Amino acid sequence: MVDILLIDSDVCLLFWYGQVDETAESKRPSRVNDAVKHRGFVAYEREGVQYRDPNVRMNDWNEVMEESKPGPLLNTQSARCMDCGTPFCHQEHSGCPLGNKIPEFNELVYQNRWREALDRLLETNNFPEFTGRVCPAPCEGSCVLGIIENPVSIKNIECAIIDKAFEEGWMKPRPPLKRSGKRVAIIGSGPAGLAAADQLNRMGHSVTVYERSDRIGGLMMYGVPNMKTDKVDVVQRRVNLMAEEGIDFVVNANVGVDPEYSLERLREGNDAIVMAVGATKPRDLPVPGRDLQGVHFAMEFLHANTKSLLDSNLEDGNYISAKGKKVVVIGGGDTGTDCIGTSIRHGCNSIVNLELLPEPPKTRAAGNPWPQWPRVFRVDYGHQEAANKFGKDPRSYQVLTKRFVGDENGKLKGIEVVKVNWEKDASGKFQFKEVEGSLEMIEADLILLAMGFLGPEANLAEKLGMERDARSNFKADYGRFSTNVEGVFAAGDCRRGQSLVVWAISEGRQTASQVDKYLMREEDADAISKEQGDARERDLTKKQREDKHRVMT
Repeated sequence: MVDILLIDSDVCLLFWYGQVDETAESKRPSRVNDAVKHRGFVAYEREGVQYRDPNVRMNDWNEVMEESKPGPLLNTQSARCMDCGTPFCHQEHSGCPLGNKIPEFNELVYQNRWREALDRLLETNNFPEFTGRVCPAPCEGSCVLGIIENPVSIKNIECAIIDKAFEEGWMKPRPPLKRSGKRVAIIGSGPAGLAAADQLNRMGHSVTVYERSDRIGGLMMYGVPNMKTDKVDVVQRRVNLMAEEGIDFVVNANVGVDPEYSLERLREGNDAIVMAVGATKPRDLPVPGRDLQGVHFAMEFLHANTKSLLDSNLEDGNYISAKGKKVVVIGGGDTGTDCIGTSIRHGCNSIVNLELLPEPPKTRAAGNPWPQWPRVFRVDYGHQEAANKFGKDPRSYQVLTKRFVGDENGKLKGIEVVKVNWEKDASGKFQFKEVEGSLEMIEADLILLAMGFLGPEANLAEKLGMERDARSNFKADYGRFSTNVEGVFAAGDCRRGQSLVVWAISEGRQTASQVDKYLMREEDADAISKEQGDARERDLTKKQREDKHRVMT
């Protein structure tokens, strides 16, 4: 029995199933030939692209996911999209920060119109091969179907579209036909910097991206391990395409430190500068024993591993090895998971993952309603691999580190921890209290600190005289992205703080728009009247309506 509740004038329908027979529910197919779109969200169950066998993938550095290819699975999954009257999935504050036109590309995939689906996707997302691999998919968290069952597998469909596009040769370089004569320097080559560069280049400006590492990509190159995003076949492939479109890349350029790349020279040689340096200052754990040999920040571990993997397939030994070691990872986020997966591939003897916060619930808590991102218990690839190798999930919750323990030679040999309970204080805020008698020692000879990031490094802001906010981020209003320094803009994690790749791309795109307005303000005043601008806006709106009509008919 299906009851239909009309909840607003846009005819957004919520479907409430009442008492569903779980046995019958489990029999719904997730992939069929010739899936039917009408009532597809009722007829078909969600199925995402699967992880490869952990026994196989633990022994290589290839991507952990199976390839997402066109076929019955994606055709059926796209048929589950309800084409809601009010789709929350592509709204910035509930779903996709990029505003991806998700119902439209889902419909095009269902109709097997993959080339048009690509066009829809690229209208809003410069790098769907990044988001399709490492984005946690807030779009799925706000999917209307997710109110009563599993949401549409949007992320897998997105990844399949762009992967097919590269495979079919549709992703060809398209350099701008005309240059504006304006030059822009972008400092930092992560997703925010690359998105800004891509947009500004399309607008006709000459763009140079400066990166202090030896490869372009920022965290997508050296922060995210190869088994999540292939560095050659995904990241470098995109960088090569951008270079063919006319963007200049400079590596080993430590801006503000190397005299050749001083801020003064960059300001003199460019009409605008975009700061996209990320939030690279890690959160430390200043407890006794912090200086012992064997305690490292997660990014030291992950960066060195990927560099050695790319340089020599780990044969040069220039990385922090977990082989034969008892590893403790402190921090329960994605970076912690990546440390677990990397340690297992090295051949660690044991792995423990400590988290100060309580274990998340299996389903949404009352204070975490739809369409908020569901803060629920998840099993990521690293947890699955650890359980497969060592027989149990590596995570322990509500654990506080007291001190690191070393031997007489200053080498790490363990970590002392206590259990904590979280309780509300008089003001209603949660505070933790140590559990008496819970002190214990965990053996460890490698500890990786994966507790997040505090903000950008301060040297560039200090040298430029840029203001910073209360959290030490570069101060620039959202929507404008201009700092207090004339011609200098900020985008991504260095402005908003530690965040998601999808937000970085979104801010890079928006910053590029503001930089373009800044660069062309005089030319625009002379060349384009208000009437012409209004007419251009009307034409664009009309075209977008026509495009959407073609998708849905």
